[in-house]
Amino acid sequence: MRGPGRELNMPDRIIRLSARDVRFPTSEQLDGSDATNKDPDYSATYVVIETEKGNQGFSLIFTTGRGNDICCKAVEAMSHLIVGMDFDEIRADIGAFYNHLRSDSQIRWLGPEKGVVHMAAGAIANAVWDLWARAEDKPVWRLLVDMSPEEFVDCADLRYVEDVLSRDEALAIVERQAATRARRIRSLEESGYPAYTTSAGWLGYDDAKVRRLCREAVSEGFRHIKLKVGASVEDDIRRCRIVRETVGDDVVLMVDANQAWEVNEAIEWMRHLAPFRPWFIEEPTSPDDVMGHRKIKEGIGEIQVATGEHCQNRILFKQFIADDAIDVVQVDACRLAGLNEVLTVYLLAAKFGKLVCPHAGGVGLCEYVQHLSMIDYVMISGEIGDRVIEFVDHLHEHFDDPCVVRDGAYLAPDAPGFSVRMREQSVADYEYPGGAQWRARISKTEGPGGG
Repeated sequence: MRGPGRELNMPDRIIRLSARDVRFPTSEQLDGSDATNKDPDYSATYVVIETEKGNQGFSLIFTTGRGNDICCKAVEAMSHLIVGMDFDEIRADIGAFYNHLRSDSQIRWLGPEKGVVHMAAGAIANAVWDLWARAEDKPVWRLLVDMSPEEFVDCADLRYVEDVLSRDEALAIVERQAATRARRIRSLEESGYPAYTTSAGWLGYDDAKVRRLCREAVSEGFRHIKLKVGASVEDDIRRCRIVRETVGDDVVLMVDANQAWEVNEAIEWMRHLAPFRPWFIEEPTSPDDVMGHRKIKEGIGEIQVATGEHCQNRILFKQFIADDAIDVVQVDACRLAGLNEVLTVYLLAAKFGKLVCPHAGGVGLCEYVQHLSMIDYVMISGEIGDRVIEFVDHLHEHFDDPCVVRDGAYLAPDAPGFSVRMREQSVADYEYPGGAQWRARISKTEGPGGG
């Protein structure tokens, strides 16, 4: 017989890792359309880990349709790195576990630390963070802000960035905020965190729809609106004029080219859009081009330069930030290898005085990034200032604990976890290609005679 409490001390090993290909047909309404992504189907590689005691953790990788199955395969290919591990040992040293995800030299060769394999590692890491937060009955942001400065910094991945950010510097940044973090926690719980909307400005929307959605955004409390640009300078001038005529001069306008331009082309194009006073131009050129971004930054006057949603790791962010090539850092919750690496980017930004306004244009990303910015506010930056979180009003109904935006601000999540657990019915309906929603569409495409 087991004595009292004996079962509680037994290992809780991870016994299962699954990845499911979930796709939503957003291309049908051109939701998410921009200069380079003309017909995206917002999709999620949906990851679930389970322990032998029945505990579960959830995460996802955001993609735009075809290739989502490749991400699923990448996650499954890394299952041997987590199945069989003791969950209690993982959370006792989350940094060591994170390094363990990099330990398979054969898989690592496919990166290293970039691309699908890197995102797969991030999905596994984020599922563990979700599992941990659920075990503590806390949302992820509260799990992190309740840590001591030392515990918090130990979570960050400082490998290859210590030439510009040492552990002592990172610890000093966090320690500076420790005495006042309770006040910021109360502020988040009372007032939330300001958001901007991209939902009004997808490139495929006609002018009437842009006008209507801009009016609705302002009535809902948004003071920042982002417009997709980059296909035609004449169209961009017209659409920027429409936004300004609709919302006036007090609403902040941002524009996003989604990598459409050459470097010199970006400088010239932004001269045409400058009269509409955009705050920043996002992804003006290749997301890997540090020198190009710096040249654009130097060539467009007071307009800020933002990038990061396709920035593949903290090492590239180190170059963008430390070399002063961008003004606004747009970290993505799924592009990097999970929360551990994201924390590093926030710490780098804090040292060099850069704003972080995370990317959230995709399924589940709004749910993720609300936690990231709230962690930053409480533990790292200590202020909100001009920082805002992107919001797109699409697909939140498919989550058990969707983000809540009210009066233009994200309300602080209070449900346990990372907010990305999907509804079982949604997964069943939209799993590709066998879900009910996709079977119906595929049968229409194939017709009565089959494929």
